[in-house]
Amino acid sequence: MSYKDLAASILEKVGGEENVSAVTHCMTRLRFNLKDDQKANTEEIKKTKGVVGVVNSGGQYQVIIGNDVSEVYKQLVKLGDLGSGDSSSNKQKEDNRGVVSKVLDTIAGMFTPVIPVLAGAGMLKAIVAILSAFDLLSPETQLYQILAFMGDAGFYFLPVILASTAAKKFEVNQYIAMVIGGILLHPTFISMVGTAKETGQGLEILGLPIGLVNYASTVIPIILAIWFMSYVEPFLNRIIPKSIRIFGVPLFTLMIVTFVTLVALGPLGNYLGIGLGYIFSFLNTHVSWLVPTLVGAFTPLLVMIGMHYGLITIGINELATKGFDPVAGPGMLVSNIAQGGAALGLALRVKNKELKTLASSTGFTAVLGITEPVLYGVNLRYKRPLIAAIIGGGAAGLFLGIMGVGRFAQIPPGLLSLPIYIGPDGFSVLIYAVIGCILSFVISFAVSYFLGIKEETEETKEAKLEKEEAGSVTDHVIYAPIKGKSVELSEVGDGVFSEGILGSGAAIIPAEGKVFSPVNGTVTALLDSHHAVGITGENGAEILIHVGIDTVKLEGLHYTPKVSKGQTVKTGDLLLEFDLDAILKEGYEIITPFIVTNSAEYSDVISITGKDVQPGEALIKLV
Repeated sequence: MSYKDLAASILEKVGGEENVSAVTHCMTRLRFNLKDDQKANTEEIKKTKGVVGVVNSGGQYQVIIGNDVSEVYKQLVKLGDLGSGDSSSNKQKEDNRGVVSKVLDTIAGMFTPVIPVLAGAGMLKAIVAILSAFDLLSPETQLYQILAFMGDAGFYFLPVILASTAAKKFEVNQYIAMVIGGILLHPTFISMVGTAKETGQGLEILGLPIGLVNYASTVIPIILAIWFMSYVEPFLNRIIPKSIRIFGVPLFTLMIVTFVTLVALGPLGNYLGIGLGYIFSFLNTHVSWLVPTLVGAFTPLLVMIGMHYGLITIGINELATKGFDPVAGPGMLVSNIAQGGAALGLALRVKNKELKTLASSTGFTAVLGITEPVLYGVNLRYKRPLIAAIIGGGAAGLFLGIMGVGRFAQIPPGLLSLPIYIGPDGFSVLIYAVIGCILSFVISFAVSYFLGIKEETEETKEAKLEKEEAGSVTDHVIYAPIKGKSVELSEVGDGVFSEGILGSGAAIIPAEGKVFSPVNGTVTALLDSHHAVGITGENGAEILIHVGIDTVKLEGLHYTPKVSKGQTVKTGDLLLEFDLDAILKEGYEIITPFIVTNSAEYSDVISITGKDVQPGEALIKLV
């Protein structure tokens, strides 16, 4: 499915444009604010090809896509007025969500768009640290100084960046909000604060004292300021005459919000940040192992409900106030590594090829820091790998906490973020971080491999089909249509079949050129090229038998149909003959996909593969 088609399908299934108040995206998810989440067809969205999973928590309806989410988002916003929310309109929307959901949604909405900025700036700071640590770049050189302030800029101007994202969540004018953030960082104000601290004279406005605070890299003060603005701006819009509103509202908004922020909200936010710092300093001093252990173990659960953004906020605050984050970064790092290790351990253990491929690919991306695909596609789905990840992440978090490990910049946690653990004192923190990653991976990998999952073997599948064939409910059995060897669909050299886009089933490598009806039913499709036959069974199964790959190009040559469209057939009736040798000589693959095209209507489609089959032998069971 193209990005455009996938976006259109998702939009339709969440209730259409009229049900979407705002949408944004993070590294792997589309994050919708829906007017009524009951209108979203969650089960159908989960079944959509290209969707990994769906989570409705933290005040947001989240559709998990994976690494292609930005491309899907671009197409999604082209389909209607679906931006991340134009806050300048000040439209009041009915919101019946709980307080916790509203808070989590607000935090996520403010920090999700900021993460790429912090990731890029943090990685640049990490590169500078590596170059300096290996004496490849001296701090005295202009290149070092330029790279250093480039990396610092993303953090220094955080109040301006957060003012923009907060304005969208609080539904106020984005540009006025950014100006307020700029006022807090204006060189004149910073100089006045510095002079006041030196002379001890203080600052005041209209007789009220101004807090002597440096707001660079701070988080909480600007959030409080824009929250206050969300009450001031609508009030001014109501009382100021339309004739002067175009300049009157911005003028008085700037003055009122800035004055109150400089006198009260800014210092309050600063004290709150310092207070959080004292709390975690106390914990790091007396129980340094506690927070990283809990974060390492339970980050997957926090991600499921959206509360991990609260951790990210605390981590950013720690970096802003101390330049060192022992709270969020280390625990989330080993948690992500543990999720990848658990999935890879499962991949080594299981026999199912599709699950092995899924666990391997998502496990690898989790180790690099992208965990939603592995969390929802593997670990949460099979439970035991999630238990392994919790054990591995918790054990590694305990080690990092005891060793006092913290990060020196903000980057999505994964193996590629390890350079941010290089500190001013050398490589000691990095070495402990690497050991923690190894512990989390090895422990989760081993536990996951040991626990395994309750996997249904081919022998078990065959026994079930034989039981059905012997006299149970035969309506749910589909029989082999061709003599040959049955194989997994993944072996078909056409992505439409191998990726299951048309449905689940099996494939047969024919040993003779005859196709028989696999069920009692009606021939519903017989193409002019005669290379494919569609049958709707009396049991409701919609079946496609596609003889060969790209054989439509033969235009019917070497194929002889024995039935016509609309004809009623019984199991074992001859449907089609084909010249197997002649088709092979034409250069076409003769492997034949055998698909249940409406397999989404069943909870499972079990097929026997890896064995020789005869026409009329039970091959597929519908559950």
